[in-house]
Amino acid sequence: MADTLEFNEIYQEVKGSMNDGRLRLSRQGVIFKNSKTGKVDNIQASELAEGVWRRVALGHGLKLLTKNGHVYKYDGFRESEFDKLSDFFKAHYRLELVEKDLCVKGWNWGTVRFGGELLSFDIGEQPVFEIPLSNVSQCTTGKNEVTLEFHQNDDAEVSLMEVRFYVPPTQEDGVDPVEAFAQNVLSKADVIQATGDAICIFRELQCLTPRGRYDIRIYPTFLHLHGKTFDYKIPYTTVLRLFLLPHKDQRQMFFVISLDPPIKQGQTRYHFLILLFSKDEDISLTLNMNEEEVEKRFEGRLTKNMSGSLYEMVSRVMKALVNRKITVPGNFQGHSGAQCITCSYKASSGLLYPLERGFIYVHKPPVHIRFDEISFVNFARGTTTTRSFDFEIETKQGTQYTFSSIEREEYGKLFDFVNAKKLNIKNRGLKEGMKQSYDEYADSDEDQHDAYLERMKEEGKIREENANDSSDGSGEETDESFNPGEEDDDVAEEFDSNASASSSSGNGDSDRDEKKPAKKAKMAKDRKPRKKQPESKKGKDPNAPKRPMSAYMLWLNANRERIKSDHPGISITDLSKKAGELWKAMAKEKKEEWERKAEDARRDYEKAMKEYSGGGRAESSRGERLKKKKKKQEKQPKGRGERKGAPRAAAATKSPAKSGSESFKSKEFVSSDESSSAESKKEESEDEGGASPPPSSEESASGSD
Repeated sequence: MADTLEFNEIYQEVKGSMNDGRLRLSRQGVIFKNSKTGKVDNIQASELAEGVWRRVALGHGLKLLTKNGHVYKYDGFRESEFDKLSDFFKAHYRLELVEKDLCVKGWNWGTVRFGGELLSFDIGEQPVFEIPLSNVSQCTTGKNEVTLEFHQNDDAEVSLMEVRFYVPPTQEDGVDPVEAFAQNVLSKADVIQATGDAICIFRELQCLTPRGRYDIRIYPTFLHLHGKTFDYKIPYTTVLRLFLLPHKDQRQMFFVISLDPPIKQGQTRYHFLILLFSKDEDISLTLNMNEEEVEKRFEGRLTKNMSGSLYEMVSRVMKALVNRKITVPGNFQGHSGAQCITCSYKASSGLLYPLERGFIYVHKPPVHIRFDEISFVNFARGTTTTRSFDFEIETKQGTQYTFSSIEREEYGKLFDFVNAKKLNIKNRGLKEGMKQSYDEYADSDEDQHDAYLERMKEEGKIREENANDSSDGSGEETDESFNPGEEDDDVAEEFDSNASASSSSGNGDSDRDEKKPAKKAKMAKDRKPRKKQPESKKGKDPNAPKRPMSAYMLWLNANRERIKSDHPGISITDLSKKAGELWKAMAKEKKEEWERKAEDARRDYEKAMKEYSGGGRAESSRGERLKKKKKKQEKQPKGRGERKGAPRAAAATKSPAKSGSESFKSKEFVSSDESSSAESKKEESEDEGGASPPPSSEESASGSD
């Protein structure tokens, strides 16, 4: 026989609510783990007193009674599993699994039996219903009546509020049956009454949820939060987990108490109680118990007189009373050395703590996510800036949590942590061997390909290419404009290009004229890539072969007119719908005929594309390049002629004023002369820059005559 039995989709009945989870039976005992909260109930084999098998609403159920009176009910078994469970109980627990069905007669009178923490209403030997006395919140008596009120469970669709029992009077003297009934109930009921003195009191503690300052009174069975407006009484049985988390500033501490069921204020539910402490605040604490009682109850975990940091005292007392471990951050360290990550959740900024078995976010709203309920995590690009990223978690129930605005520097640390915990990463896909190594029934207390990193690298390359393109065009011009040696020349060129037709002074103009073509040629060369970009986005080559049509489109083109004739006045959209219906209803043989035609068309297209890519495209691209080159050559000489023609024309108009002995060049000769000798350049520079020589005496005399 196997040493363990495991059952999935088993339901535990808790205060009228059926909580689903997993049940495992082993030699050591029975373990049930709640799928929703992760709470683990562990029943030692030595504590089991009785096992009952019976038919219930969800198939068949198992009721376990322990020696200290606790009752556990599990539903969702199949009838065929009885033999397997019965043999297991005999072999490992030495118990007989008893079959006992509930009475369904519908009678409302019978016998009440008290056994441990269970009230059973029986008719004959068969139970009609059972009430765990720990669910009773209040018990009141009347003349011949006893009224029981119950704790409410928010998860239950229908809640039982109260039950009234009529107790007939008896002839026995000195014994009131109503009072005896009530005392039996109250002795086991979970009635919260703030009677007697508190073990200790912590004054004016800062509470983040629920917000405010509260006095915390520690009682043996419950915690009393006393504030200026509200009071809360929290039974220790509702505490799931305790967390002690250091703040990122290293000066404060969070103490988080996870509750199930939560405390209520109107329609608001508080699943977490979060206290904020300063590390510098110290306290001396004296318990309101004598030393013998402290030693007997807490077994050395607490002493009558204690002193230390306030957060240490509160956490120490809570740990001893609740009897649960305190969860602290593990080995994770962020980029700044802190054990948490600053992020935002639901538009509120907070801190995300990666723990050994889950994540917890504080503080508004607080969220705790266990690793065993995570389906996968995802590293996503930030929506507003590239300096941050989002961390998404999706649970097996389909709930998604998005923690946004995480600094990019935290990515490596967080990715390594998630990878070490063997959580599935959505960007990377599911990998073999990524199953968590820890026990699934435990309480929550090699390089892989990084898709997000690769994507970030690609985006970085694209940004660098775009930056290089922009620097090729406008970047060099801006660099030259900031060069102190050439700044004046560049400005002069800008304003002097159109003004060179008029007279100007100095030899600087000739130098500028020599620089102009080189500068313009450089600018034109630099701007080439920028001009090519919009040209590459133009329409397709008209000479390229057309893509082949699908089988459906071939059939539609051949039958469009027939459909129009069969349905006169049909619109285009209705025609498309009708054609789709006809195509779906068409026989497979006819469809195959059109699919063969489509396959032939596809082969012809591929053949044509090979021919086009080999010769046609090269010819067309060569022709386009020749056209572009021709247009460029037509534009370039025209621009230079306008610049150089103006000063030459000005020189020609002034040349008749020179003496006849000097070499004379007419306007026609100057305009047609293509040579660029040093003498012509010198004459042009003198005509443009120097003043005309004074006339000789003979010329002045003849002029006066």
